[in-house]
This record gives sequence, C-alpha cells and structure tokens, in this order.
Amino acid sequence: MSTRPKLFAGALILGLCAAATQDEPAALPRAFIDGTGPGWTALTLKDFVNVNGTDDTWSEKDGSILCTGVPLGGARTERMLDNFELVLEWRHHAPAGNSGVFLWCPEEAFTDLPPGQLPRSGIEVQVLDLAYETRYEEKNGKPSNWFTSHGDVFPVGASSMKPFAPAAPNGRRSFPSARLTRGVGEWNHYYVRAINGEVRLWVNGQEVSGGSECKPSRGYLALESEGSLVEFRNLRLRELP
Repeated sequence: MSTRPKLFAGALILGLCAAATQDEPAALPRAFIDGTGPGWTALTLKDFVNVNGTDDTWSEKDGSILCTGVPLGGARTERMLDNFELVLEWRHHAPAGNSGVFLWCPEEAFTDLPPGQLPRSGIEVQVLDLAYETRYEEKNGKPSNWFTSHGDVFPVGASSMKPFAPAAPNGRRSFPSARLTRGVGEWNHYYVRAINGEVRLWVNGQEVSGGSECKPSRGYLALESEGSLVEFRNLRLRELP
C-alpha cells in the first residue's frame, strides 16, 4: 500500500496547524519595571523624615527599610513630588500585616501629627497581607466588600480620586482586576505610575488598579506604619515632567 497519501495528509494538517498558530496573537509579556536606567534614583531611609514614630519605628538593615508598625504613623520624603514613577518590593513578617504607600500627601497630612495617628490625607496604595482578608471572612462569615489584600488604591481624608473599575460599592476605592499578592514572608513587587493626577498600580508585573482626577496631585511620598513589622527594599524613584 502506498504511504504517499498519508504523508501528504499529515503534512497538510501540520501546515494548517502552523498557519493557525501564526494567526493567533502571541501572549503579551507582563510589564516588569525594575527601576534601572536613566533618571532612576535609589531611595533609602535617609530620604524619609520620621514624622511621628519613635527612634525604633524605622530602621535600615542589609539594604531594606524596616518598620515595626508601632506607633501608627508614617515616614515621608523630604520634599514634595509631582509626576513620578516608583518601584519597590515589600513583605510582611506577620500574618494579617497592614501597611501602605501614600502618594501626593499635602503638608497638612503630617503637620503636628501625634504618635498613633496615620497620615490625614493622600492617595494610598494598600500593602496588606492575605491573612487580613481571610480573617475578616472567617469572622464575618462572608468576603469583604470594602477592601482586598491585592493592591487597592484609594483616597484618604480630604483627598479625592475617581477609581478605576472594578470599584468598591462606596465608589471610593479601586479594587484590583487580578489577585496577585503573595503571602506573609514572600516578596511582592509594586510599580506605581503617578502622572497628572492619575495613579496606576502594577502588582508583581501586572497592572491591576488605580484612579484618575486625584486631588491634590502634588505632595509627599510616604510609607505607613500600621501595627506590624513590614519590610521594604529596592525602592527606586524617577521624577517625570
């Protein structure tokens, strides 16, 4: 029996499969910006002012900024920023740890801020361990409808923002479009772009949340102390026109 028809048919099928593969769009790579290149500068603890913590609240070890979380409060940059990009890595050392990165905090957010109080205003990029969300669900018997552990972005106090979808029911908080945060003890990568009143957040290489029409859109960058040990490393900033 001749094998030529079978060979021809096999070649035809392979050709069609190859053509179909070529027609399908290639998967887009995730945007992973590490803060290297022209214009990027490293941030260390020396670039931040301890607003209302003790001498022990903030420290630096092996290139990381550590915060005990006690008392509640924050550390802000020495000067205000307008448009910028920020990359950083963070990890919590305790389950259900809570912290955040504040953008565009006005002067009054920190003026005479007593120990035990968080920044009064600004745009917060949530830094929250997964157990915070699971403990809420276990306690209340249902998932939270007002926060997540995967990179919420929201205004605090007198600051305002129009959140990107999906948004919390109250219309103030941008929920992440994907749940990508890693758990306690694991490093997470954030890339934040803050330009002309618009904030966008990438979690571990994928854009997930943000908002527009932020007011104010100029202010201090701050790290939050909120009750538990958290560690930041590889903070890098690039200011934009």
